Amino acid sequence: MPELDALQNPPSEQEPVQPALGVWPSVNGSPAQLVLVSTPIGNLGDVTSRAISALRLADIVLCEDSRVTQRLLFALGLKAKLESFHDHNEESLTPHLLEAMRNGRKFALVSDAGTPLMSDPGFRLVRAAVAAGLGVTALPGPNAAVTALTLSGLPPHPYLFLGFPPPRGAARRTAFAALRAAETAGLSASMIWYESPHRVAEMLADLQTVFGDRPAALARELTKHFEEVRRGPLSTLIAGVEANPPRGEICVVLGPLDPDADEPEFDLDARLRAELSRTRLKEAVAQVAAETGLPRRQVYARALALSGETES
Repeated sequence: MPELDALQNPPSEQEPVQPALGVWPSVNGSPAQLVLVSTPIGNLGDVTSRAISALRLADIVLCEDSRVTQRLLFALGLKAKLESFHDHNEESLTPHLLEAMRNGRKFALVSDAGTPLMSDPGFRLVRAAVAAGLGVTALPGPNAAVTALTLSGLPPHPYLFLGFPPPRGAARRTAFAALRAAETAGLSASMIWYESPHRVAEMLADLQTVFGDRPAALARELTKHFEEVRRGPLSTLIAGVEANPPRGEICVVLGPLDPDADEPEFDLDARLRAELSRTRLKEAVAQVAAETGLPRRQVYARALALSGETES
């Protein structure tokens, strides 16, 4: 297996370093029991030789959707024993998998695309395997969130990867409000989410509501033929999504708070009216109070006044 030192300090004869395709990954000099294998996020050419080797040598490949992984294996000319491993069975399967690892079985864990555990199942298994003293290692490879960040034109570090936001509007805005409150307390980082095409318009609107018209990027179909990155303030992205709805896998990157920029003036009445138009008074008050940090009593009093205006 080529080591970084060998690549930095090649032998005098300049012999090429070849990947060891027939070697199962090791941990502290011993064969690993569990190997996390990154797979392409859209372009088959991004698969690594180590990933191919691990998939070929594993006794069992744990996968989210066996149909997706089977297509990958077929494209690579590989055959492997697959076992479905997802959020609904991870907890029940983990004890049996640990026992099999103790008995010498070699497992590879893949997600449908990209790096395992990143918004995909596997964390509980890895945690349990580490706690049991079993050898766990990872083979680096494609990751949609990091790829989107590097293409966004926004500060790459620090950054927060937040997976998928809550699908429902009120819960999503509450989650965004908690992040905005963290910024008020000193957090400064670019933020990355995954989102589905049919919810991305609502998500962008909620981001603008909570964070203001901040620089952002929308990346879709990364590494594929129709790869696209839209960049600009949230208002521009929102208008673009309305005019040309995106398709495919989507990453949204939000730039960090600019300490020198003027904070957008918050219109309490406008926010309350917007919430009151789609939910009950109690929920509207809770949502706006969470976003603003204002006392709930103050927000409630103003909401009552606005409700009275509407009724009259």
